[in-house]
Amino acid sequence: MSDHPVPSARARALVRGAYDTHVHVAPDVMERRIDDLDLARRCAEVGIAGFVLKSHYVATAERAAVVRKVVPAVDVLGAITLNGSMGGMNPTAVEIAGRQGARIVWMPTVDSGNQRRSSAQDLPGSKPAMWGALQADLHAQQIVPAPVEVVDPDGQVLDEVRKVLRVMARHDLVLATGHLAGAEILAVVRAARQEGVRRIVVTHPEFTSQRLPVAQQRELADAGALLERCFTTPHSGKVSWADLFANIRAVGPENSILSSDLGQPFNPPVEDGLALFADRLLDAGFTEQEVHTMAVVNSRRIAAARAEVPA
Repeated sequence: MSDHPVPSARARALVRGAYDTHVHVAPDVMERRIDDLDLARRCAEVGIAGFVLKSHYVATAERAAVVRKVVPAVDVLGAITLNGSMGGMNPTAVEIAGRQGARIVWMPTVDSGNQRRSSAQDLPGSKPAMWGALQADLHAQQIVPAPVEVVDPDGQVLDEVRKVLRVMARHDLVLATGHLAGAEILAVVRAARQEGVRRIVVTHPEFTSQRLPVAQQRELADAGALLERCFTTPHSGKVSWADLFANIRAVGPENSILSSDLGQPFNPPVEDGLALFADRLLDAGFTEQEVHTMAVVNSRRIAAARAEVPA
């Protein structure tokens, strides 16, 4: 693990006060590089304000509350992902997560209909997603959940999705689009706006099962969504750094948010992710202000305290 790059002092300073809104750490159902308590301590050391605990399989608001109590200097936030283990498109699960103080609701990822149907191939030499082995094991045991769909055959957002979005709006939760396809993302984002959801993040649009073209990314930005740029997507070889930088420039840094998506044991330390991303962006010609906007300003918009929820 010692062969990973070390962030520059300049990059560390630029991302100070940022939230990493997408990390995968222990405890989890697969091996992770670090656990949530130790990550909170490391973030306090390097000046990261907080992070969002992402799991494909369990809700994390309870964990986040415990970590905040132990390491109060770092704002650790919980989330829920609407895969089969959470009951799929389950408004009750979202209501409970909201009452527990969760911040982000991811649309289905590993169990999305798009992910199951996707025939897109990773680029040569890229590292496969760790959840693939677990999904294969569930298939082998014949206990894999049914795909979680978000639109009907005519492309209309399903009523269960709208129920979830209404619960999210009531708790002022952030919508993240998960592993949906481009057309599904557009439909769900528009429905979310109609149902009163205020904050929306398009999950790693460069990831293998998304690969959203620039025109679609611009349309989503125009609808008020932030485009999430995950460090691991280019770092693991799923998109070239040049293509990622071109997408950011085409859509605008003001419409992008940086996250790490780190936690895999073979990848760099999670607390280094945003600063390593900043170094890459600076080397590619992005300004300090652009990097600060993507890493700090926009992540703090997403992590902002939720509004009071009516009784």
